[in-house]
Amino acid sequence: MAKNTKGNRRRFGAVRQLASGRWQVRYRDPITNQLRPADKTYATKTDAEVTLSQIEADISRGRWTDPDAGKVLFGDYVVTWFKERKLADLTRERHGSVIRRHIVPTFGPLPLVSITTARVRAWRAALLAGGVGEPTVVKAYQILRAVLNTAVDDELIRRNPCRVKGADRYDVPERPVLTVAEVYAIADAIAPRFRLLVLLAAFAGLRFGELAALRRRDIDPASGVLVVRRSQAELQTGRLYDKAPKSAAGVRTVSFPAELWPDALGHLETFAGPGRDGHVFLGPKGGQLRRSNFRDDWIAARKAAGITGNVHFHDLRHTGNTLAAPGASPRELMARMGHSTPRAAMIYQHMVDGRDRAIADRLDALIRETRRKDAPPPYGT
Repeated sequence: MAKNTKGNRRRFGAVRQLASGRWQVRYRDPITNQLRPADKTYATKTDAEVTLSQIEADISRGRWTDPDAGKVLFGDYVVTWFKERKLADLTRERHGSVIRRHIVPTFGPLPLVSITTARVRAWRAALLAGGVGEPTVVKAYQILRAVLNTAVDDELIRRNPCRVKGADRYDVPERPVLTVAEVYAIADAIAPRFRLLVLLAAFAGLRFGELAALRRRDIDPASGVLVVRRSQAELQTGRLYDKAPKSAAGVRTVSFPAELWPDALGHLETFAGPGRDGHVFLGPKGGQLRRSNFRDDWIAARKAAGITGNVHFHDLRHTGNTLAAPGASPRELMARMGHSTPRAAMIYQHMVDGRDRAIADRLDALIRETRRKDAPPPYGT
C-alpha cells in the first residue's frame, strides 16, 4: 500500500514511495495508453527516476518492448514459429526433430525474456559434452537463433541472446580424395547396376540424391551430357520424393568424360527403368534407389577394392571436384558442381560456352592415362 504522500509527478510518468519504503515507477503504456507500473521497485528515488528516464527514452526512440511480452514461454512460441515457417518436407522433418530433441527440453519451460547468453552457452556446452555431434549442435544453435530473431522482430525481447562466438559453424574434417585407379577399382568391384553410379559421382560430380533422381531423358550417352533437374530426398517415414535443388545453381548441365560413354549406353540398355521418365538408377530389386539398398553394395565394393579408411560415397564427388580443379576457373567449377553464387547468370553462360566440355575432356585424358589399355570394356561385345 502506498504512503499517503504526494508522488513526484513529471510530464512523463511518475515515481512514488510505497509503504514498504521502496520506490515505484509508473508510466503510460504507449500501446494501451493505460498507466502501468515498471516491472520492479527501487531502493532509492534516484534509481526510480533514472529508470523512468530510460523508459521515456526507449519509447521516444521506438525501442520500448512490453515487459509482459517476454513472459511468453519459449515452448509455446516455438510451436507457432515452426508452424508459420515455409519449409520443404525434408527440412521440416529435420528441423522438427532437432527442436524436439535438443532445444525444447532445455528452453521450453522458460519465458523468452529469461533466456540469456549465459544459458545458451551452457546449453550448447552440455549438448557437446553429452555426445551430440557437432554438426547437430550447430544446427540446433542456428535454429534457436532464428526463433529468437523472430521474437526480436515481434518485440517480445529486446535482443537475441544467441551471441556465442563460433557456435554457428564447425570445421569440416578434410575428406579423402581417391585416385582414378581407386575409383575404377570400386566401380569394377561393385554390382554392375551400380557401376555407372560410381563413375558419374566421381567424374560428373553428382550427389547421391541427384543421381537417384536422374531420368532417361536427362542423360544423352551419345554426346556425354546430362542435366540435373531435381534431387531425391527421403523422409524418416521412408517416403521418397523429388525436390528442387536448394538454389538455381543446382539445376545444371554437366559434361562427362568420353571414357564413360560406353558405360552410360550399356547401363541404359540393361538397368534403367522404361520410358523417357524411367529412373536411370534403380535398386537391386527394381524399385527406387535408396541409400539403404545401396549402402551394403558400396561397403562391400570398397573393401573388395582395398580402399581403407572411412571413405563415403559422397567422397567420390569431392574426388571429382579435386581432379577437375586444375585448369578450371572458380566459376566453372562452381557451375559444374552446382554450388551457389551471386553471379548465377555468369555461371550459366559458362555452361554453354564449351568450357565445361573442356573440363570433362581433361578428366577423360586423366582416366585414359590411368586405365590399362588392355582392360576389357565394361560391356563386352
